[in-house]
Amino acid sequence: MSAAHDRLARLVRDAGSVVALTGAGISVPSGIPDFRTPGTGIWANVDPMEVAHVDVWRTDPARFWSFYGHRFATLGAIEPNPAHAALVELERRGLLDLVLTQNIDRLHAKAGSTDVVELHGSIAAARCPATGERVPADEVLRRLDAADDGVPRSAAGHPLKPEVVLFGDMLPMAAVARAETAAAHADLMLCIGSSLQVFPVADLPMRTLEAGGRVAIITSSATPYDDEAVVRLDGDVVDELRGLIDALDALGA
Repeated sequence: MSAAHDRLARLVRDAGSVVALTGAGISVPSGIPDFRTPGTGIWANVDPMEVAHVDVWRTDPARFWSFYGHRFATLGAIEPNPAHAALVELERRGLLDLVLTQNIDRLHAKAGSTDVVELHGSIAAARCPATGERVPADEVLRRLDAADDGVPRSAAGHPLKPEVVLFGDMLPMAAVARAETAAAHADLMLCIGSSLQVFPVADLPMRTLEAGGRVAIITSSATPYDDEAVVRLDGDVVDELRGLIDALDALGA
């Protein structure tokens, strides 16, 4: 525990409203690679426009599902890590209102967070845009394994589309609207494991700042808000959040 953890703990304790904004970095300790780290990131050796764009799903669903089938299979087996658990503990203590996440892995919900806004959707299911049929992830994988052409399909025979925001997709407007409202009303936003480079999510900290709130950043990578942050922690995300919990314990919060 450091002086920075103590300062952050006091800010969390004294804030009327705290929200967390999380990115890929919070899930790295669970074994999920981030997106752009050279050599290990998800997009380090794959062009996302060739495998994860909505146009690829439309025109070459077999190629699309050769990538996303692996994502469904691997992400579904991943477990939350202590960083996710720390946010659950903040919620349990009444110190965190909700989690806004860019992640599709569902690890916040799996850890026990009860109010999570999934800004990029999730791997919980896939849907048939033509008929509206919704297929849970386990059944998607079963249909994928049984498909001769490598494409899981709806009962009507149409290719299924994951309930995630693909490149070329619009973000879910209801989720974005709720996130913007929460950001504008937050006294403190904890930005965890995100480089805050992807819009419109990258605008959320600015909404907090413009409304008179504060932003704390807990991530190893540089962000556009580093100079605006009231606290900046750049160590391992698990260690930093454990430090925050320890500091809250020391304050009796």
